[in-house]
Amino acid sequence: MIHGIDHLAIAVPDPDAAATELERVLGVAATGGGRHEGFGTVNRLAWLADGSYLELIGVEDDAAAGRWPMGEAAVAALARGGGLAAYALDARPLEPDVRTLQGYGSDIGDPVAGSRRRPDGDVVRWWTALPPRIGPNGVPFLIEHVRAGAEWGAEALSERAGYRHPIGSPARLVRLDLAVADPAASAAEHAKQLGMSFQKVGDAYSWSSGGHVVRLLPEMGAEAPVVVSLAADAAARSAELFGVRFAIDQAVPSPP
Repeated sequence: MIHGIDHLAIAVPDPDAAATELERVLGVAATGGGRHEGFGTVNRLAWLADGSYLELIGVEDDAAAGRWPMGEAAVAALARGGGLAAYALDARPLEPDVRTLQGYGSDIGDPVAGSRRRPDGDVVRWWTALPPRIGPNGVPFLIEHVRAGAEWGAEALSERAGYRHPIGSPARLVRLDLAVADPAASAAEHAKQLGMSFQKVGDAYSWSSGGHVVRLLPEMGAEAPVVVSLAADAAARSAELFGVRFAIDQAVPSPP
């Protein structure tokens, strides 16, 4: 079952510098992260109150990064100047969901284990299942985190939900807008690969789950290629960072 967006992976040249900029400009702090050992990438993570997070992912070794899909997507995004490399949906339990999708004709791959070592030595573990093409012009991948330890245990999740960012309050993810060449074809591909049912609203296609919305918009007329909308108890603000437009508005409602 899909529980909403799990995280947005944004490719940046220097995750530490990007984390500093994210906090300075938007008031959103990246307090987590680590290294994907042997896979050439490193990240900083900004935890959000709804359980999702923003991943600022950098590449230390192009060859090693090219050996796994997320690293490959990060390399490709950086070659374009940075920006959204891919995003993931929170799917729990993952394996039965994958089997169901495969039974309906999806080309999604079998679940694969992944891990990352934190600076304190704790190892964070997860499982992912990937469609043939991820990224802003493809479809998201599915992830299930092993809910234990310093990042995904019950205590960590509770602290995350109440964490006050420098903006002055917790922040949550509300919506991801993607400008695509053909919204109808993209929505159909999302449905085929992941079972996501989009509704046509004007020229856009919209899907919602777990308090999050994904909108596929026509490239012509879109305000930006990628717009990430957050909600916080703070004055509205927006900024262009890392090839992404961020908008914070306390008035943005959660979907039903």
